[in-house]
Amino acid sequence: MNTKNNSGESKKLNGSEQVAEFMNNLIHPLKEEIEEVRKIILSTDDKITEHIKWNAPSFCYEGEDRMTFNLNGKGFFRLVFHCGAKVKERKTNKPLIIDPSGILEWKAADRAIIKFTDKNDVKVNEEKLKEVITKWLKVI
Repeated sequence: MNTKNNSGESKKLNGSEQVAEFMNNLIHPLKEEIEEVRKIILSTDDKITEHIKWNAPSFCYEGEDRMTFNLNGKGFFRLVFHCGAKVKERKTNKPLIIDPSGILEWKAADRAIIKFTDKNDVKVNEEKLKEVITKWLKVI
């Protein structure tokens, strides 16, 4: 993403700047909830970085994309847990982490989603989300 500075020159935005610009321009009925989940993710580990990928905020850990928003739902949004852009060979088809909270909906052994529908949904699941993120980041 590029933006123009005061002198009209094009400036490449860093990841956080990309996300800030994206969020400023986002028109979504659950924008506040999306922003809250973003804050939760970033507060979980100070090594988490962010940028825009697949037309939504995406979160990296040690240079690998690990979580990305999917903002296309009606009345909800998703946070997709994944293991980067390249498929990695796995020796098992079991889910990568144990999720005793049950908030993850597994799509594959190395891909899961959490669906959020409103403020209460975000608030009630905040601690579970932090636990799942912490486990997810340790897997790779």
